[in-house]
Amino acid sequence: MSNRLLKGFWKLMIPIPGPLWKSRIAAARKMIQANLAFMSEDHHAVRNFVVRELPTHGKPLPPTLIAERLDLDISRVKSILQELEEHMTFLFRNDDGHVAWAYPVTADETPHRLTFSSGETLYAA
Repeated sequence: MSNRLLKGFWKLMIPIPGPLWKSRIAAARKMIQANLAFMSEDHHAVRNFVVRELPTHGKPLPPTLIAERLDLDISRVKSILQELEEHMTFLFRNDDGHVAWAYPVTADETPHRLTFSSGETLYAA
């Protein structure tokens, strides 16, 4: 794999100097880490669970199911869902409070239909 970055401009491909794009990637990494610093182990567990289970479940996931499967208190799960949604991080709940999408998947219909190797189908967020 080449360690080069080319930027398309009209009919031209312009090489971007390595130090420039590498420094931008490093800065982006730091920003992402700072944005995710609020997440505890439970936050990650909830987020990972909903991403993994939405394709299997095929419809929005209720907080009670998440709490039961992760052996967490329902109030803790609701708090985590609220925090993840407030930080615009990974998920969105519908009017019933159920997780309708968890990037990169959603139970809501979109133009982007996914079929997994396991046979489950869902939409891309």
